Amino acid sequence: MIFRYEYPGGVWVDLEQPTNDEIRRIAREFSISERLETELLSPTPSPLVAGDESVALLVLHFPAHEIDSGSTKNQEIDFLVGSNFIITVRYEVIVPLHHLKKLLETQQIVSAQNDISTGVLLEILFTHLLTAVRDHTDHVSANLARVEKDMFGGRERTTVRRISDISREFLHLEAALANQEESLSHFLKALTERNFFGASFAARAERIEAERAQVARLVKTYRAIAAEMRETNAALLEARQNEIMKTLTVITFIFLPLELITFVFSMHMPGTPLEQNPDAFLIILTTMFSIGVLMALFLARKRWL
Repeated sequence: MIFRYEYPGGVWVDLEQPTNDEIRRIAREFSISERLETELLSPTPSPLVAGDESVALLVLHFPAHEIDSGSTKNQEIDFLVGSNFIITVRYEVIVPLHHLKKLLETQQIVSAQNDISTGVLLEILFTHLLTAVRDHTDHVSANLARVEKDMFGGRERTTVRRISDISREFLHLEAALANQEESLSHFLKALTERNFFGASFAARAERIEAERAQVARLVKTYRAIAAEMRETNAALLEARQNEIMKTLTVITFIFLPLELITFVFSMHMPGTPLEQNPDAFLIILTTMFSIGVLMALFLARKRWL
């Protein structure tokens, strides 16, 4: 599917799940070299920067939340940029670009359509994509806040897996943003050096890189928080287990001598104390109760209870 957005002095062409014929037709229209056209025909597994004197190619992978599995996946976008056009190629639906197309169609992205140029539109594209990554990060961090509440609410056992899942999502986000850094920097540097959009684009390029770096720092911070929460959760679990073991030990310490008394007086051998006494049961029971109370008081005085 091909989407075209015309603006003064240029055009944005977005190809979503394009066929080979559609890619070749657009390549001929904008005089794209055969080498760059070949890169668009199939997905590229890693970031890529290429180009010639009139066109620059950038292949990036943006993290996105997968609703079905609840995990994070990478979505590829190929950018072909010339002085008066932007071509984006993607092999699946990418929500930020879909929303941007709707905004442009209704002319709600800026106050006046005439303000849009190729350099401005390129900045808008990256801003929307990086904002989506930021929103995804904020969504995951909100889950982290709920996990923290449950963790300190006495549900440490149930939060172990959830913290691990959140840490894995932050790890995927951090890796995706780190992979973008070098390629995006080279791409923006090439556009600036070739003076595709004039001297003002240098500031736009800096803002794009700063936005990516800011999101990357945010993800790194949240990942560090998740790591600390995992350690805290492990410490709480260990403390709870220690309390349980302490309680069991104290109970065993109290009942062990009582069990010994019960065993001795249940042997039914000649000479067993109180065997002929009609009040033997009450005497033994009272003795055991007294010993149990004394041991409990002793343990409480030692603050073991």
